Amino acid sequence: MKHLRRAYPIILLACVSGQTYAAGFQLNAQSATGLGRAFAGDGIIADNASVMAKNSAAMALFDQPSLSVGAIGVVTDVSLTDASYTPMLGDTVDANVDDIANAAFIPNFYYVHPLADSDLTLGLAMYSNFGTSVEFPDHYVASEFGGETSLTSINIGLSAAYQLTDKLSLGAGLDVIYGEGQISRDNLLEVEADGVAYGFNLGLAYEFNENNRIGLSYRYSPDLEASGEVDMTGEGSAGSINIPLPDMIELSGYHRVMPTLAFHYSIQYVQWSEFDSLTSSEFDSNIKDYAWADAGHISVGTTYYPSENWELRAGYMYDHAPTDTLESVSIPDSNRHWLSVGTTYKLSQSQSIDLGLSYILGEDTAVEESLTTIPGTESSINGVVESSAWLFGLQYNHSF
Repeated sequence: MKHLRRAYPIILLACVSGQTYAAGFQLNAQSATGLGRAFAGDGIIADNASVMAKNSAAMALFDQPSLSVGAIGVVTDVSLTDASYTPMLGDTVDANVDDIANAAFIPNFYYVHPLADSDLTLGLAMYSNFGTSVEFPDHYVASEFGGETSLTSINIGLSAAYQLTDKLSLGAGLDVIYGEGQISRDNLLEVEADGVAYGFNLGLAYEFNENNRIGLSYRYSPDLEASGEVDMTGEGSAGSINIPLPDMIELSGYHRVMPTLAFHYSIQYVQWSEFDSLTSSEFDSNIKDYAWADAGHISVGTTYYPSENWELRAGYMYDHAPTDTLESVSIPDSNRHWLSVGTTYKLSQSQSIDLGLSYILGEDTAVEESLTTIPGTESSINGVVESSAWLFGLQYNHSF
């Protein structure tokens, strides 16, 4: 397996993931611009090239080549409190643990190029849609539930948009997804694997007029078949692991109700029911069952245009967790509330800088998990997951 620190060809673009900043292990960290409005309206506003991460059709709104490059840093605080662990043999003990999520730095790159004398626009993007990294202390009392769980991914997107009429544009793109992961569970399970999968996206953008528009996008995410080393107690060794990724549908709207004020919104549906289990074709039983349910988020935001050089934005997102009948301490999840602010400063007619800041507060969530490693015995853990995060984004935009 190519470990992250040895993956030199993609090291500058790889996502060093902390605990995920959206429900499940989805990432909402595609741009500093979107971060500053809780990604409300992000699939249709098209204020810079990063829009192609949400809706390829919105590239048709550009009349000149545009470049956006930036990064988002994340500081997380995830703890398991009021926790107790009952081993297979022995008494129940305290299992509280703090700071189990890692910090992250997530870069991104976008380039949109309208073809001269044509209704066709092409685009190239590099960003991440999925990632997580949860690491318990080496000597955690409930080591079969803790250990390490990490997933790092990068999405390279090649997209095209076509302006069908003055109001309607269509888009499509190919997604090349590279992912690598590691799972470690106290000699019960050891996984180190990486792989490449191919997905696609479709988009639609409709302009009622220059101040009102909506966008709709669909993203197909494939199963990622990762090759490497998989060792599981009771099953032996395998050379691959299958990681199912969810499809996504998103509706976005933008309405500039007066020269200095606009409102925008997004509704995203994520088919997390696809992520039912981790499997290997070489094993008779599943590596890990999750049985998640479909979920998504709703976000609303506003942008204020006080002058030619400044834009101020803010947003709120409610992000619903996909955890359903099964809970997992190794990927702790909860419903989340995003509070976001951001700004754009225009350095010139062709250059601008974006800053974004979000605070994410996870609802306290009770978790309970059990495991049978020897027939007739069982160990279990229960507790309350408390989580929050700060996200900081910086982005440079240039139109040519």
